Amino acid sequence: MNALDLAPVGQRLRALARAELTLLGRNRSAVVTALLVPLALPFSVRPTLDQMDLKAEGLSVGTVLLTAAVGFSLLFAVYSSLVSAYVARREELVLKRLRTGEVGDAEILVGTGLPAVCLGLAQSLVLVVACVVLFDTGAPRAPYLTVLGLLLGLVLCAALAALTAIYTRTVESAQVTALPLLFLSMLGSGIAIPLEALPDRVGAVCAYLPLSPVIRLVRGGFTGELSGYEALGTAATALAWTVLAVFAVRRWFRWEPRR
Repeated sequence: MNALDLAPVGQRLRALARAELTLLGRNRSAVVTALLVPLALPFSVRPTLDQMDLKAEGLSVGTVLLTAAVGFSLLFAVYSSLVSAYVARREELVLKRLRTGEVGDAEILVGTGLPAVCLGLAQSLVLVVACVVLFDTGAPRAPYLTVLGLLLGLVLCAALAALTAIYTRTVESAQVTALPLLFLSMLGSGIAIPLEALPDRVGAVCAYLPLSPVIRLVRGGFTGELSGYEALGTAATALAWTVLAVFAVRRWFRWEPRR
């Protein structure tokens, strides 16, 4: 595909993204969830962290809060908001109408998800800078790992949102169908509670949850705790989850309203 072929694709994606951003701005509850919840939740886990012996695990409050901030942004600004967006557009027949034109299926899903993904990226960067300044975590020792983890997390959460939308019937039920992954990720992926603080067997199992490798890469970029072999394995796990989620969406995503 040459540059001339890519130009119309870019134009269509920008048009879809602008339309979705306008709709997002009209939904006050979605805006509050996407903007305020990820800002408040990381600091709500501070009392719990103060009761843990993080130094024994080679961790600090700053690095744990930093990864928690990124994790909450991925979960609420991207995943949770996109589940509602995909379901709403499907039930309103927006997706069905778009498929009758020149826009491809992948373009529809990507264009719809772009505002939330960009919001999640911007929010994560702001939260990372805030944590670095407030908790003096220092510059990342391996910034490429943090960047890789964040990018993989954004794509994975968008794909998981589309996957969750498959079995979500209404916009109202989207908050319920998104809860299992939200709770599993918050408690078992090292977001609210570091995996090192969990029992060994539980931590070993939780390390393979979808967002666990993403969080490990983000934190490993700051602490430098990951060897080359560990970083490669962690990135491969995150990539495998992403590929699996994208494949499932391409295979089973529902374009017709569920009635």
